[in-house]
Amino acid sequence: MKLTRRHTFGLLAAPLLAAAGWPDRPIRIVVPYAPGGNIDLVARLVAPRMSELLGQSVIVDNRPGAGGSLGAENVARAAPDGYTLLAGSNGPITVNPLVQASLAYKPLEDFAPIGQVNRVPLVLMVTDAVKARDIPALVTESKAGGQGLSCGTAGVGSTGHLALELFNNATGAQLLHVPYRGGGAVVPDFLSGNVKSMFIEYSTALPLHRDGKGRILAIAADHRSPLLSEVQTFIEGGVKDFRAASYCGLLAPSGTPAATLARLQEALAQALADAGVRKQLTEMGSELAEGALLTPAGFAGFLREQAGEAKRAADLAGIQPS
Repeated sequence: MKLTRRHTFGLLAAPLLAAAGWPDRPIRIVVPYAPGGNIDLVARLVAPRMSELLGQSVIVDNRPGAGGSLGAENVARAAPDGYTLLAGSNGPITVNPLVQASLAYKPLEDFAPIGQVNRVPLVLMVTDAVKARDIPALVTESKAGGQGLSCGTAGVGSTGHLALELFNNATGAQLLHVPYRGGGAVVPDFLSGNVKSMFIEYSTALPLHRDGKGRILAIAADHRSPLLSEVQTFIEGGVKDFRAASYCGLLAPSGTPAATLARLQEALAQALADAGVRKQLTEMGSELAEGALLTPAGFAGFLREQAGEAKRAADLAGIQPS
């Protein structure tokens, strides 16, 4: 069939026309975890500003279960109309395909990325029983006596566990993995000295460091944190290109019209430009998304990279889906 210029214009304009009346009812952001965690906080910070910009209520809907998979599946199966979004993070998008054999969705196929919101770098924190004051000294101390150094994480296959495996592989350190059920469960044992170190989110470690209840040795980011400028990055400590972070971004069901995704991306970008939102996210140790990461294409590329890096770490750890 031969397409006239008029037909071609009509096809190009179709997504814009389809989204012309959108949104005409409330939008739901599914947080696949219980209220109170970092992802929940991030969603609740951006939702009110997005609501103002879009002219409709943006509601946060907590759907916890199966390490975030239940909430993610809820969004993957929703109508691709822009009214149901996912506050996506490492668990349901990057990690769960490596540890859950019966995952009911495909993270890189069933979602349309909108944009990243933030990243919270991981840190390596040690108790006062650890003498090391930098990464090279920690590597040496972990090898002393052949006993290794216990290191807690949020669980098998968690972001912290994968970072630990990559760190051991890159440095020859002997950090012994001690998995817990969630990041909050690690802290009491760390404070009591039952584990000597932990790979944990910066936002959790920062108040402990400030109160003298532990010592952050290094942050897994490109640059030092302005909140704790005396702490080196792993890269400065000699671990080439070592980065690890929890992230949060918005995704819609695959098949959502491009024009609708563009409206959502614009609202997200403007919400993140709000001084109040930026201040609160920064104070919790976040690195705010900028540039390409704030776009669907840039966030999609980031997720592909994260999936590849996570698979490499899981292979090192011998993690198999179960």
